[in-house]
Amino acid sequence: MSTDPAVYARLREIADQLPQIPGMGKIEIADGEIVVTTSPVKRHEFAIIRIAQQLNAQLPHTHPGYIAHGGADLEDAGMGKLRNPDLMVFPEAPLTGEQSAVPPHEVLLVVEVVSKSNPENDYRDKVHDYAAMGIPFYLIIDPRTGTGVVHDEPGYTDRAKFVFGDKVAVGPWTIDTSGLLTYA
Repeated sequence: MSTDPAVYARLREIADQLPQIPGMGKIEIADGEIVVTTSPVKRHEFAIIRIAQQLNAQLPHTHPGYIAHGGADLEDAGMGKLRNPDLMVFPEAPLTGEQSAVPPHEVLLVVEVVSKSNPENDYRDKVHDYAAMGIPFYLIIDPRTGTGVVHDEPGYTDRAKFVFGDKVAVGPWTIDTSGLLTYA
């Protein structure tokens, strides 16, 4: 479902003006609505750090000039989507430019760590959105169950499931999931 460009522009304007409040997490726009999440728990953040460290160690060899970074926005205005993935692999250049978000065509991988409160968002909505944006790889880490899924292009029709402890191939990278923790 795409959002009317004028409606999306207005939603984006409102989202950009929302104040940062302690405990408030990400601000996203999906399906014609502004979505505000709560801050993630520590084990959620720990998973992101561990995966980013592994990817950043491999990227100079596979994709020089690219980084694994959390906190950047991902925007497809044509689809009416503003997402803030837990982690993305993209060139460093967008962080030094004037763009307010990374365009999907520059992103090689998106990683989401499933939250306790809204798992269907990562397993259903974001699978659809990231595939439609043309992002080659989508990695889901699920600390609720100690499992995950690697989605490959095109359209994420190829899915490889794994359990924590496995070494997982994600495109040209390998992620060791043995250090990841489940939620208490």
